[in-house]
Order: sequence, then C-alpha cells, then structure tokens
Amino acid sequence: MADRKQTLAGVACGMGAGALWGLVFLAPELVRGFSPLQLTIGRYLFYGLISAILIMPRWRVLAACLTRREWLALAWLALVGNTLYYILLSSAVQIGGIAMTSLVIGFLPVAVTIIGSRDEGAVPLRKLAPSLLLCGAGAVCIGWQALAVPPAGSLATQATGLLCAVGALASWTIYAVGNSRWLGRLHHVSAQDWNLLTGVVTGAQTLLLIPVALGIDTSQPHATAWAQFAGVSVGVAVLASILGNALWNRMSRLLPLTLVGQMILFETLFALVYGFLWERRFPTLLEAMAFVLVVLSVTSCIAAHRKPPAREKAEAFA
Repeated sequence: MADRKQTLAGVACGMGAGALWGLVFLAPELVRGFSPLQLTIGRYLFYGLISAILIMPRWRVLAACLTRREWLALAWLALVGNTLYYILLSSAVQIGGIAMTSLVIGFLPVAVTIIGSRDEGAVPLRKLAPSLLLCGAGAVCIGWQALAVPPAGSLATQATGLLCAVGALASWTIYAVGNSRWLGRLHHVSAQDWNLLTGVVTGAQTLLLIPVALGIDTSQPHATAWAQFAGVSVGVAVLASILGNALWNRMSRLLPLTLVGQMILFETLFALVYGFLWERRFPTLLEAMAFVLVVLSVTSCIAAHRKPPAREKAEAFA
C-alpha cells in the first residue's frame, strides 16, 4: 500500500511538473523578437535571483554541508539541464516550430528509461518494452504532420532546427539521469533546497552570458517588447524553474529512474495543449492518437513497476 501511494504521489508530481514545463515551449513564440540566448538569460537570471532570496535563510547551513564534488555536480547539472538545454530548445522552437521540437523531445522517456533499466534492482527492459513502444508511437504521431508538410525554410534551416532539438534531447537526458542519481545520494539536502541551489548556480552561469549577448545582438526592441519579455521571463522562471523543478525533484525521490523517464511525456503532452490554444485550433486525428498513446504508455509503465500482491504482503510483514 505504501509503495502504491508513493507511486501515485510521484506520478502526480510528474504531471504537475510536465504541466509547468510545457510552458517553456510556448515562451519563444510569445517573444519571437528576442534571441534564444536572450530568452535563456532572462529566464535564468530571475530563476537565480528568486532562488537566492528563498534560500538565503538556510544558506550557511547548506553551504557547510556541501563538498566541492557536490558544487561541481550543481554546476554541471545547471549547465546541461538549464543553460545549454534552453538555448537549444528555444532555437529549435523558433527555427523548426513547436511540433517538430515536441517530436524530438518526446523521445526523452525512451532514452532515460533505457539508461535507468541498467540500475541495480530496476525493472527489466523487456517488461518496459510495451511502454517504450507506445511512447515512441506517440512521439511519432505528435510530429508526423509537421514533418509531412513541406518545410517553409531552406533545407539547411530545417536541419539546423532538427540538430538543435536533438542537442536539447541529449542535454536533458544527461541532466535527468544525473539529477535523479544525485538526489538519491543526498539525504541531507531536501529536494527543494537542491532545486534552489541549482537556481543560484544557474543564475551565476547566466551572468557570464550577458557580455556575449550584448556583443552578438545589436537590435533595440521598444519598451513594450522589453516589458513583455520581462513578464515572460519572470513567469517561466517562477512556474517552470521554481515550481516545476521542485515537483520534478520530489518525484525523482519517489520513483525509480525507469519510471521517472516516462514522466517526461507529460511535458510533451502539455506543450501540445498550449500550442493548440496558441494556434486556436483542436487537435487533429494524429494528435489525438498521440494523447491516447501517451496515456497508455505511462499507465503500462506504472503497471510494470507494480509489485505482485504476494510480494507487497511479504514486505509489509517483514
């Protein structure tokens, strides 16, 4: 019973994180006048600032219990999971569109689950095969229409967008696996404090990008555009980075890595919903099929992790 409640709580946290993270796909469309580098700086400067304010009362205690190795891990995770990932994701959305980017990112569960299946005590990959196949079919349905439509730009432009999306896929796969494993080791640091520490480190990294952005981009948007940019940056920082990451870290401690991978599907699912609302249309048949396949993929993965009743009773009396 305890395992079942823990799994349900973890899935609920995963759904919440996906709903909030789906917003990051929409943000580049809301402020198309700004570059991916500017979007990354705006989002993570606010993420770092808010994280620093929230963690300030516990800073000395936390800093004292973290070793050099853990600070290096924070720096690495902040780079691959935040800074680099969002630059690549924003570039992919602005060049190739939300659907194409969602298709590529939709394969995250497959990558993370395959890596997680090698962990000690993990559910065997053969038991996860139905879930992985459903996940792959859902991801293909999500982007099939976008790939079937003749590209609006040149082949080189489309290839650049695809490469950015694949880079974002690789970057976040590394983050998801590394972050989950570090959370499993750090029993003296809460999931929320780890999220806030990641935010502080990400904000510090972002400061280094400001001179680069000033040197590359010489455009001068008007005051209204800057106000909209600031609003989007604050919104994404609070909703996706502060709240979304907190839910994800909580989920990472409740679920095994093989099931954690499946939870990323909710980000793709909600990204599509927000895309439909932005475009003011209903999903097509293929997109509706993708919704069904995503739900079946997650439920079959949960079923694969469910322990037999006899085993649950034996552990309860142990």
